[in-house]
Amino acid sequence: MTGTQTTTTSGTTPSARANGMLVHLTDSAAARLLAMREKEGNDKLMLRVTVLGGGCSGFQYQLDVTDDVNEDDVTFEKNGAVLVTDDISLPFINGAEIDFVSDMMKSAFKIRNPNAAAGCGCGKSFSTK
Repeated sequence: MTGTQTTTTSGTTPSARANGMLVHLTDSAAARLLAMREKEGNDKLMLRVTVLGGGCSGFQYQLDVTDDVNEDDVTFEKNGAVLVTDDISLPFINGAEIDFVSDMMKSAFKIRNPNAAAGCGCGKSFSTK
């Protein structure tokens, strides 16, 4: 991450390219990503969140673990864990919270997006307000 960085009240630090936009990482999401880094033996692993056209509701989230940063990417850091997204996806997830939840049925990253007007049951597809 380069440029001036400001840590928010959520503890998430955006890169200078965020232009005032923010995606929040919860402590649970940061801890899970750091555990994945340790398990893979790669301290450069990041969670990539991309918004694609399609899905049942118009847009869908794609989550990947990567160690690549592209020229048009924007990063957000919390407790050493890094979330990366591209500058086209960022307006769709601005203000969203990325969490990691576990229950008896599954463990997964979950996106709470204030820009989503509706979503489908899978949790990966949404329409915008």
